[in-house]
Amino acid sequence: MSMEKSDALFLLVKSLTKSEKRQFKLYAGRLGGNSEKNFIALFSILDKQEVFDEKQILAKTNIKKQQLSNSKAHLYRQILVSLKLNPIHKNAKMQVREQLDFATILFNKGLHKQSLKVLDKAKSIALANEDTTLAFSIVELEKVVESQYITRSLSSRADDLISQSKDLGERTLMLSKLSNLSLQLYSMLLKKGYVSNDKDFEEVKTFFKKSLPEYDIKKLGLIEKLYLYKAYLWYSFIVQDFVAGYRYAQKWVDLFYYNPEMKRTNPVFYLKGINYLLESLFLIQHLTKFRSTLNFFEDELNHQNFLINENTESLAFLYLYLNKINLYFLEGNFNLGLDLIPEVLEEIESRRLKIDDHHVMVFYYKFASLYFGASKYDQCIFYLDKIIKNRQLGMREDLLCFTRILNLVAHYEAGMDQNLEALIKSTYKFLIKMNELHLVQQRIISFLRNLSNIYPHELKNAFVELHKELKVFENHPYEKRSFMYLDIISWLESKIENVPVETIIKQKSKYKYK
Repeated sequence: MSMEKSDALFLLVKSLTKSEKRQFKLYAGRLGGNSEKNFIALFSILDKQEVFDEKQILAKTNIKKQQLSNSKAHLYRQILVSLKLNPIHKNAKMQVREQLDFATILFNKGLHKQSLKVLDKAKSIALANEDTTLAFSIVELEKVVESQYITRSLSSRADDLISQSKDLGERTLMLSKLSNLSLQLYSMLLKKGYVSNDKDFEEVKTFFKKSLPEYDIKKLGLIEKLYLYKAYLWYSFIVQDFVAGYRYAQKWVDLFYYNPEMKRTNPVFYLKGINYLLESLFLIQHLTKFRSTLNFFEDELNHQNFLINENTESLAFLYLYLNKINLYFLEGNFNLGLDLIPEVLEEIESRRLKIDDHHVMVFYYKFASLYFGASKYDQCIFYLDKIIKNRQLGMREDLLCFTRILNLVAHYEAGMDQNLEALIKSTYKFLIKMNELHLVQQRIISFLRNLSNIYPHELKNAFVELHKELKVFENHPYEKRSFMYLDIISWLESKIENVPVETIIKQKSKYKYK
C-alpha cells in the first residue's frame, strides 16, 4: 500500500498506539450525541480494516454516502484534539502556543494584567528554547495588550518591548534567510545530486554566495547556527567537497553536544545531524571515525530519552540501520551484512506507514550492493528490479542511474548474457534521458557491449585496460561519485586477480586502517 495514495484518516488511525486509541475512546465517550456515535463507529471500523474500504464503512454504519466526507473530517479533527491532550505529545512549542491561546482569551475578556502575565511566562519558555519566531509573535501581542492596559510605567515598558521586538525581528529575519537557503540547497541535492561539470559547479557556487546572508557568528543563536551549518553542509555535498561536509556535519552535532537540552526540543535535527556526520565519514572513507561515531550513535539511542514519538523512533531506525550497512561496505564484510537484511525487512514492514518509498528503495539498493559484494547476483538483481519497476519513485536521479549500471554488471556476473544487449540499450537510453551519462558510465557500458567480441584468453587483459582507464577518475572532482555507489575499481581488481570482490575490499580496508 502506497502511503501517499491511501486515505489520510485511515493512515492517522493506523498510526495510533494502543494507549492513544484507548485515550481517544475515553475522550469520545464524553461527547455524547448521535453524530458522535457515528464517528465512534467509523473509528472502530477503520481500526479493524487492513486496507481502506469505503463500501464496508457504509454497510456497517448509519452514515450515508453524502455524510461520509463530513464524518471523516469530524473524526479526523477529534483524533487530533485527543492527541493534543495527551501529555506525551506536549513539548515546549506546544506549551507556548497554548499559553498564547490563553493570553488571547484573557485579553478578549478585558483581563489585561492576567494576559500579560501569561505572555511573559510564554516568552520565557520560547527564549529558553531558542524559538525566536514564537518569541517575536509574543512580543507583538504584548505590544497590543500594553496599548490597552494603561499604567504609569508604560513609557519604560514600551521602550523595552520596542527593543525586544527589533532584536527578535532581526533574528527572525536572519533565521528565515538561512532556513530558506538551507531548504533550497537540500531540494537541489535531492533532485539532482552532485554537480557533474564546471558549469554546474559555478552555477551552484554563484547561487550560494548570492543567497548566503551576511552574518556575525557571535551574534547568531543556536537555531540560526544550526541552519547555517545545514546550508554549508548541503552546499559541500552538492559540490562534492566531502571533507568540508564532514566539518559542517560535526559543527551541527557539536551544537547538541554542548547544548544537550536541544536534543529534546529538536530531536529530529539531532538525529539528522548524526546521520549526515556518518554519511560524510562514509564518503571520505574514514573507517575508524565512522565506526566510533556509529557506536556513539547506538549508545545514544540506547540510553537517551529524546526518542519521544513514532517519528523520531522511525528516523532512528532508518539512520542506524542504513549506517550499519555502510559499515559492512567500508569493512568489506558483505556476507556478514546479509544477516542483517531479514531484520531490516521486518522493521520496515512494522513501520510501513511511517517510512516513505524513497528510503525503502535506498535500503533495496544497499541490499543489492551487499548481495553483489557477496557474489550472490540473482538476489542482487531481485532488489535492483524492485527499484527499476517502481514508476512512482521520487528517488534521487544519481541513485536511479547507478541502480541500472549495477544491474548491468550483476547480469554479466550472473551469466545472463542473453539479456545483456537489451539491458545495455535500455540503460544507455535511460542515462541519456536523465542527462547522467558520465565518462565512467560510458566506459563501463562500452566495455560490457564489447564483451561478446573478446576471446576468453583476452578477457583478463581487457579488465586490466579498463582498470587503467577508470583508475584515473577515482579522485576526479566530478567523476569520483561513480565509485560511491558502485566500487567498480575493486570489482575489476577482483576479476584481474580472480578472487571475490569481498576479498579485495577487505584487503584494502586492512591496508588503509592497519
